[in-house]
Amino acid sequence: MKNKQVIFTDWGLTDYKQAWEKQEELLAGTVKLKTEIRNQETELPGSTAELKTPNYLVFCEHPHVYTLGKSGHAENLLLDEKGLAEKHATYYTINRGGDITYHGPGQIVAYPILDLDNFFTDIHLYLRTLEEAVILTMADYGLKGERYPGYTGVWLDADIPERARKICAMGVRCSRWVTMHGLAFNVNTDLAYFKNIVPCGIDDKAVTSLQAELGKEININDVKKTLLHHISVLFEMDVV
Repeated sequence: MKNKQVIFTDWGLTDYKQAWEKQEELLAGTVKLKTEIRNQETELPGSTAELKTPNYLVFCEHPHVYTLGKSGHAENLLLDEKGLAEKHATYYTINRGGDITYHGPGQIVAYPILDLDNFFTDIHLYLRTLEEAVILTMADYGLKGERYPGYTGVWLDADIPERARKICAMGVRCSRWVTMHGLAFNVNTDLAYFKNIVPCGIDDKAVTSLQAELGKEININDVKKTLLHHISVLFEMDVV
């Protein structure tokens, strides 16, 4: 029996390293339980009927931070230690996919720690479903979010290369079909911070936000509610 129940938490403004460590703890706990269930099922078939792996969905914002994924290149960070200090930003090399990105206040960061055995074991579909939740959220604000062939994330004017601009970056890790990391959706983000990196290793595309596209500050809590709704519907979650 698949467990579609998902424990939702909003951590608010949280230090990146602290959030990363919390994610690792949740993932490790789920993987451990998953292993125990499978071992017990092998030894005593039918004995694990009531045991289910948990699922979590976390929203948060981070103080200014740059993170470099496993496939990234350090030279895509255009700041040295002094520059980072001047920008009041930190920098981490982390264990998600993708290249370099920026997180900061005014940006919704979503961390699904899901056992995909409870949903579907397809990473490609998982990424496309997260993108779809952002696209539907943007539609609720009158914007046409799109996929850009060959790239992850959500874009505007994806069919016009010289105008294409990214509004949501994505990078995930998966262990035993349990996910962590996730997406970063620019709402009221200070886009100047993206000028200190080659975002996602793409040097010829712009970055944007809901605020920049709509010409006004957006209530980020309203966007969170909308995004949560679309994620829960697309994954058929029972959010608690």
